[in-house]
Amino acid sequence: MGAMKLLITGSNGLLGQKIVANCMAQAIDFLAISSGDNRNPTCPESNYTSIDITDFNAVEAFIQANPCTHIIHTAAMTNVDACELNPVECYKVNHLASQHLFEIAKEENIHFTLLSTDFIFDGQQGNYSEIDVPNPLSVYGKSKCLAEQELINSAYTNWAIARTIIVYGVGYHLNKSNIFSWLLKELSEGREVSLITDHFRAPTWAEDLASGCLAIIRHQQTGIFHLCGPETLSIFEIGLRVAKYLQASPSLIKPIDSNTLNQPAPRPPITGFDLSKARMQLGYQPHAIEETLGLLQNNQF
Repeated sequence: MGAMKLLITGSNGLLGQKIVANCMAQAIDFLAISSGDNRNPTCPESNYTSIDITDFNAVEAFIQANPCTHIIHTAAMTNVDACELNPVECYKVNHLASQHLFEIAKEENIHFTLLSTDFIFDGQQGNYSEIDVPNPLSVYGKSKCLAEQELINSAYTNWAIARTIIVYGVGYHLNKSNIFSWLLKELSEGREVSLITDHFRAPTWAEDLASGCLAIIRHQQTGIFHLCGPETLSIFEIGLRVAKYLQASPSLIKPIDSNTLNQPAPRPPITGFDLSKARMQLGYQPHAIEETLGLLQNNQF
């Protein structure tokens, strides 16, 4: 590969921070954009620019002034219920902003990686492969599916889609917690938690996902890749795993049904991904939950 320069969108988010850390460790030339101030103290201010991803003119002017060879587009509106309640905003961020970035990538011949989600599937089967047909249930899922279709239906082929599931890990000044950090805190303090038994996911350690995204670039890959954790468990089972790790009483975890939550957005019951393609083409080797809990507990970045 020739000289590479990577643009990371959503660099204040958990995945964005991990990609920045990889770039720093591997001396990869990068630029980071997010909305608001740089919340990641490990990202040099000289590499950071505050840009609203939906301000199309600002994004275009920035990329023209700062040419890059690759874009990893992690910026998104990911609160599934907020998306359901604010569909116009959701489509603007997740579909239109992605579409616009991809248009720039085409014009400038930039390799474009779009982060996507298991929520593009309806959750009737689980263990989805890259060739399974999407059928999103929620506004969030539909917005991501529309963004994917822009790439899939384009004559331009220098793109990748990295789909993932429940990303967790430790980051700086994050907007939202994740299920594992919350469980570690609640259970270690002896509090009861209610967890649903009828939704199944394969949680993804943020470091694994960042490595997978950079492996796509390093191996000069295009097309769709599924990148998630190695095991699909019910949310309830995830709680039991954390309790076991902490040697906390499993009786702290109360089983409930998802219907009792009255969430605005419908969710796929069973997801999880077939990782064969990522393992084979990217050398993707995700960590089991137990391998990551100690790092989470000790807030190791």
